[in-house]
Formats: sequence, C-alpha cells, structure tokens
Amino acid sequence: MDKELLQQYIIGDATQEEKEVVASWIDADESNMKEYLALRKLYVFTLWNKDQIQASSAVSHSKKSSLYYFREALKIAAVFIFAFFIAYFCIYYSQTARQKSVLQTIYVPAGQHAELTLADGTHVWLNAKTKFSFPTNFEVSNRNVSLDGEAYFDVTHDSKRPFIVKAGKYSVQVYGTEFNVNAYSGKSIFETALLKGSVRVGETNKRANSLMLQPGYKVAVKNDRFVKSPITQYSYFKWKEGLICFDDNTIGEMLNKLELYFDVHFIIKNAHIINQRYTGKFRGNDGVEQVLKTLQLRSKFKYEFDDDRDVVTIN
Repeated sequence: MDKELLQQYIIGDATQEEKEVVASWIDADESNMKEYLALRKLYVFTLWNKDQIQASSAVSHSKKSSLYYFREALKIAAVFIFAFFIAYFCIYYSQTARQKSVLQTIYVPAGQHAELTLADGTHVWLNAKTKFSFPTNFEVSNRNVSLDGEAYFDVTHDSKRPFIVKAGKYSVQVYGTEFNVNAYSGKSIFETALLKGSVRVGETNKRANSLMLQPGYKVAVKNDRFVKSPITQYSYFKWKEGLICFDDNTIGEMLNKLELYFDVHFIIKNAHIINQRYTGKFRGNDGVEQVLKTLQLRSKFKYEFDDDRDVVTIN
C-alpha cells in the first residue's frame, strides 16, 4: 500500500475511490489492519502534540497541513515516544523524589477516536469530539479524571484508590472494571454501561442519590432520574475499534449519532425515511457520505452538502 495514500485516508483527504482501495487493502489481511491502526494512532497522537512539531520546523504556519504534521510526526516519533516513556517511568516508579502532578487535557476531533494509558495502567479509549482531562500522576487517596464526550475505560484495580470519572454534574466511581461513559455536555447526555466489575453512579458530591450497577446493565438519566436497563447491543462498543455500529436503529437515530460524531447538522425534508430501520457497521474514517450512500441502496432519498455551514439536507 502506498504510504502517502494511506496517510491521506487517515486524515480524511482521500477521494471516495481512494477510500475504497484502502478499505479493501485493510480487509485483505490482519497485518494490514495492524499497520493501519498503528499509523492512525500516531496521527491522533500528532494532533495532541502539534505545538512540538511546529517548533521542529521553520516552514510557515500558513503552509502547514494535517498531512505535513503527520509526516513530521513520523520523523520525530521515535525520539519523542522514547522520551515520553522515560518520563513516565520516572514519574510512576521513582521512590526518591516527589513529582508535581500536571493536569493534561486531550480533545479528539470529529470523525476520529484515540486511546491512551494513564499513569496507573488504566487503559482509556476516547470517541469523536471528546474532551478528557487527567493528571500525569494520581494522588495518594484517589484517581480523578474529567470527561466531556464518550470514553471506554479498562481500570486497573486499586482497592485503596477509587477511580472516579466526573462528567458534568454526574460521576462514576470504580476500583477496577470495564465500562463505557457517554456524557456529551452539548447533547445533555449521560449514560454508563458496565461490562465487567461494578460501579457506583451518582451525582457528584451527592452519595445519597446514587446506585450500584451490575455487569450487563446500563444506566441513563431521563427526566433527572436514573433509569437502569440491560445492555442489548454489545456491538455498539466497537466504536473504540473505529467502527460505528447500528443494530435495528431507525435512520433518524442513525443521523443523530452521525451529527454527534462528525460535527454536521442534518435537515430532514424527506420525513418518510426517518422511521425506517437499519443494521450494519461503518468505519468512522469513511465519513458521513459513505454511510449515506449505503443507506441509499435501501431507502429512496437524495442528499446535498453545504460545506460552508457543515449542513447536509436530506430530500
């Protein structure tokens, strides 16, 4: 696979024909998928550290593109990542010096997702349009992080230090488990789904209004009340693998999710298709248009893009 084409696919600059070529290549072999995932992780890592890449070059800012930053990252990644892990080792294992904890904030752009490992070994996946804040070194008594968006957590067990996810007025407290939190402030959403272990969900600083969740269940806020229900669509959590999955969802529900992940707005003029149902999965990197073209195979509608306003009209 041509490296430049693969890079263009990852940053979203590939044409529809080029996207299909890359998608076929990814599906052809497991090693191709691994190469693609490794390169995409590096691209997301580049977005977080763009300032450092800018400092490494004298090229004017006006001429720098996402592809440029990506290529620069490939050049300096080995040195930077080595330095990062050396710093991590010193912070986490040093017993002779106290390191001052620094709050880090990461934002994942629309249409992308990312993953990282925290200082305690907890693994976190971040969905599109997610803002996540965490300390470089956790405190002795707790492990607090903040979330605005969606994240999947695989928390390292620590009976002495609870892991607490704060999402607006709500929080999720755990000691070691796997769970998903959907809490986009702009959409007034709060939902926690538990896959392993146990969690306590409640309002921040209000233990009285809280509940314990068991594996296989999720809780959402509806009319300012917690509503618990069983998890029925486990494929949903494949978003952390870069897949957007739908399981007997209405097209209206699908468009709402696409609005959230891709930062676009749909104007629906063809109301006849809203309640039609669909099951399938798409790669997030394929973009909104690929989803719409697939839906057109089963539903009769036309669409029109207004790139200046990020609006898609469904006729």
